[in-house]
Amino acid sequence: MNSEGRNEESKSLIENLERAGMSRRGILQGVGGASAFLGMAGLAGQAGAQDAPKDVDGKVIPGFEEHQGDPNAAKGWQPVSDRKVRVGIAGYGLCQFGAAFFYQNHPNVEVVAATDLDPQRCAGLARAVGAKKTYPSCEEMIKDKSVEAIYIATDAPSHARLAIMALKRGKHVCSAVPAVFGFEAEDEAEKLFNAVKKSGMKYMMNETSTFHAELYAKRMQYQAGALGKIIYSEGEYYHDSVGTLGSYNPKNGRIDRFGWRRALVPMWYPTHATAYYVSVTGGRLTEVSGLGTASLYAEYQDGKNAHRNAFGTEVAMFKTSEGGMSRMAVSWDMKNAHGEQGRVYGQKPHDKNIKGDRPALPPSVGAGGHGGSHGQLTNNFIESILLDKKPIVDVSEALNMTLAGVIAHKSALKDGEWLKIPQYAI
Repeated sequence: MNSEGRNEESKSLIENLERAGMSRRGILQGVGGASAFLGMAGLAGQAGAQDAPKDVDGKVIPGFEEHQGDPNAAKGWQPVSDRKVRVGIAGYGLCQFGAAFFYQNHPNVEVVAATDLDPQRCAGLARAVGAKKTYPSCEEMIKDKSVEAIYIATDAPSHARLAIMALKRGKHVCSAVPAVFGFEAEDEAEKLFNAVKKSGMKYMMNETSTFHAELYAKRMQYQAGALGKIIYSEGEYYHDSVGTLGSYNPKNGRIDRFGWRRALVPMWYPTHATAYYVSVTGGRLTEVSGLGTASLYAEYQDGKNAHRNAFGTEVAMFKTSEGGMSRMAVSWDMKNAHGEQGRVYGQKPHDKNIKGDRPALPPSVGAGGHGGSHGQLTNNFIESILLDKKPIVDVSEALNMTLAGVIAHKSALKDGEWLKIPQYAI
């Protein structure tokens, strides 16, 4: 049987068992096929040696197509400390993100605890990262006084709530994107910002575009003063059919097609695009006019989806804090459009004499997916704790990247009316 036939047969089997009341993850674990279906075998082995994770239909999940293992990534790396930060990891999920960022391989990390709401996923995460302790929930793991830092790789709607809880318990926090989410985003932003400021702990958002090689090179150019003011920038995040992907469903505790991603508002997940201004300059997107187009996918058309969203594609024009312009686009339904990319244009030309190489990584830490960003993000977060320095995407930048999209969606609902974006700066 060819691979297409096997995929269709597997898909049919899963759907039949789901109708019988079994969770998709439970089915995969039960038949011993988790690594076969999701393509994640060997994740806890040698750095960078994993297969690309696949969705429930056997397709490689965007962002994992190429594992950019730079042979020179460890060249010149020097340890900054011999201390190990005790880390707890929350969330395995469809992408198995909890194990995909190399905490278990970092020489300055001891992964002491792991959690996932699904017991089988929790056990799988613990095995993958070598955690000796497991907890039934992130809330319970946060109570563990031995955990110094939490990596939150849970479903997007829970990021802010869990981050705030961990910060109040005196723990450093690294959160998957976005920092805040949905209808509650603006209220969550205020609470998250205050929690970071009051706690004095490190908070970082794992924005993968920040460590894309071309973005990081532009960042180095800008910081050196080579580009002058950024006159125009643009960022794009295109991922066809993301609103139909399986994801965590809080109503039944399963990963299914009715989870939080269903009919997801494009601009509620904007940071892969908005990073192409914010992470280059450290500046702010201050005002926005946004438009959206109705999606052709059925998930968006019945008017009853959880997000009350009809838009499959949203494009926004922003004003920037340095007086420039920025266009950001997020789309879930454009054909032949794919990936995370952007362009940055300043008053001055790119200076080829300024090095833009990404920082060296510990030899045991791989570059990973999303343009070779995974290892860089983890190393930056851990070094921010060890050296008591600002993480590369701190709470101010995380909130600006995220709220820019939230307000852009509000503008799209008002046919492009210009709206101001809340500003947070430490």
